[in-house]
Amino acid sequence: MAVEIWHNPRCTKSRQTLALLDDPTIRLYLQDAPTEAEIRSALDKLGLAPLHLMRRGEKTFKELGLSKDTDPDALVAAMAQNPILIERPIVFANGKAAIGRPPEAVSAIL
Repeated sequence: MAVEIWHNPRCTKSRQTLALLDDPTIRLYLQDAPTEAEIRSALDKLGLAPLHLMRRGEKTFKELGLSKDTDPDALVAAMAQNPILIERPIVFANGKAAIGRPPEAVSAIL
């Protein structure tokens, strides 16, 4: 089974989630930012609206003037241009995705 994680090594939850996985493909998404299409695919697999995949406490969220009222397409574009806004980690397996908050949440898709 192929498993991929959008990982930030500086994030405790991301490191804890990675430790639960067996030989995943690791995508350092801050350096290798997902495209808008990849973000839309992740949202579809997660069953989330764009706002719920965003780190709304992030300074960049406020600096860009984003809010719960921002158009969903604009939120996706903001995440593609500023991947720090994407909640982490995200694990993909078996055609599904899960956010590793808490890390054990990813076990449901493995």
